[in-house]
Amino acid sequence: MNLTLAEELKKLLGKKPRLTVAVAESLTAGRVQALIASASGASDYFLGGLTAYSLDQKVRQLGVTRAHARKCHCVSQQVAVEMAVGACQVFGSDLALSTTGYAEPSRADGVKDPMAWWALAHVKRGGKIAVVSGTVELPGASRLEAQQRVAETVVGVLVAHLRGLRAGK
Repeated sequence: MNLTLAEELKKLLGKKPRLTVAVAESLTAGRVQALIASASGASDYFLGGLTAYSLDQKVRQLGVTRAHARKCHCVSQQVAVEMAVGACQVFGSDLALSTTGYAEPSRADGVKDPMAWWALAHVKRGGKIAVVSGTVELPGASRLEAQQRVAETVVGVLVAHLRGLRAGK
């Protein structure tokens, strides 16, 4: 059976114990939220998302550290992690995804190709938060291709995480 990412996510999140997910996006501009919500019944596990493009909104809404984010133009592993953790806190979710990066080259910032940092936060029993993060590099991708590929990548990371969790790994 060839499940779409959204359908597989629904299947995995629907198992006991039921888990919820939220999203904090920048670079992907709502595409992660749209992908998750594309499965019928997503409201059973998808609590919501926040698209925060500006430094001020990342700080105000998600608790991103202003000084660090300013130095890196809001694109770093730390910013991605803080965004994911912030989304868990804002929405009260078990899991959260985040994306931040460059959807196209930026000479001023020394960025030759589109790239993104992503993070997945998982609130464990007792409130401890486990986080994994990584990067996606997209040489030659257009702005829209980069945004879509990053969204698919990060939802794929969540699906893989849940497969491992449900398999007891």
